[in-house]
Amino acid sequence: MNICKESLKNMDERYRVNLINSLTGFKSASLIGTSDLDKKTNLAIMSSVVHLGASPSLIGLIIRPSSVPRHTYENIKNTKFFSVNHIHADFIDKAHQTSARYDKEQSEFSECNLEEFYTSYSSPYVKESHIKYMCEFREEIPIVINNTILIIGEIVEILMPDEVIGHDGFIDLEMAGTITCSGLDRYHSTNHLARFSYAKPNRWPEKVTF
Repeated sequence: MNICKESLKNMDERYRVNLINSLTGFKSASLIGTSDLDKKTNLAIMSSVVHLGASPSLIGLIIRPSSVPRHTYENIKNTKFFSVNHIHADFIDKAHQTSARYDKEQSEFSECNLEEFYTSYSSPYVKESHIKYMCEFREEIPIVINNTILIIGEIVEILMPDEVIGHDGFIDLEMAGTITCSGLDRYHSTNHLARFSYAKPNRWPEKVTF
């Protein structure tokens, strides 16, 4: 199959959305937890969380157009904090259900039977998540071509079981039970194949253990 630009333009919209969303391969699936200034909570599944750097510790999050209510975006701008929570196989149905368009007065935590968990920050974590971290809003960058926004957050707190982190800081995501996704609605478990030593010219990489 060879699909040209003109063919993409003329496709059925839903078909094109499914095609392009799955074209980029497997993505992280995360639940983004926020609250508003009145402590009403919101939870939204997103597959656009990306690593931006470790010093400082930054992640990026793509927020869709603001032509419709975007409770996550509003809460992040108002409170400056949001949690990122890994998803596991035993609650993927609940996590997926958070993508429904609930009213602002309805918390996805209660509507989707997930439990809130708090530390010293105002934004809620998902208690059921094994790996979760809190981010402080640092910057937003508008992406003009499709009216989306790149939210940049700095990681200020990380919660995870001791046993999933290796001696060199590497996290064993399979041990933690973290799942991944493709497209808008398909979820996957993963199977570790190999980890390699740092690549250098004129030296073939060696397999390393966790």
